[in-house]
Amino acid sequence: MSKDCGNHGGGKEAAVRRICAAIIAFVLIVLITIFLVWVILRPTKPRFILQDATVFAFNLSQPNLLTSNFQITLASRNPNSKIGIYYDRLHVYATYRNQQITLRTAIPPTYQGHKEDNIWSPFVYGTAVPIAPYNSLALGDEQGRGPVPIMIRADGRVRWKVGTLITGKYHIHVRCAALINLGNKAGGVLVGDNAVKFTYLNRCSVNV
Repeated sequence: MSKDCGNHGGGKEAAVRRICAAIIAFVLIVLITIFLVWVILRPTKPRFILQDATVFAFNLSQPNLLTSNFQITLASRNPNSKIGIYYDRLHVYATYRNQQITLRTAIPPTYQGHKEDNIWSPFVYGTAVPIAPYNSLALGDEQGRGPVPIMIRADGRVRWKVGTLITGKYHIHVRCAALINLGNKAGGVLVGDNAVKFTYLNRCSVNV
């Protein structure tokens, strides 16, 4: 009779352990490489500037309904010399006192190369959008006194490209302050019969 040494099962388990260890080591090496590349290149978030806004409509009606229509010019710059940026998704809209007053307008996905600039001119609009009563009162008061502060926002997701390496997706939030003063159209430029164009060149805050 032959004895069963009992090593067959142990050999398979050892092989599985070696394979798992190799996979873990490979993943760790990839992660460390990505981290070192990231630290060495020091990626800088893109810069955004609100160049202008053309106001076609900004009318408050009762009960607490706001109709607005803007065309904005938003410029972005990639300040990195070795890193590209994929804008996979970017939606632009306007808010007043932290309340959204327009629909979200999608900007087509695009790639921004090293030190490149992009300029977008989307329309953002909302028809008879209900706003909070306290915001309606504040808006009516500010319109009577002069400029109305609004915020142009852009939310989306970006990826970074380093050589052939492309990272996962990161959330991006852009905030651009703007003033609208339809009571003093001399502060802007008349475009057609009813539209007024305001020039800003305002630096926007960017969080990634």
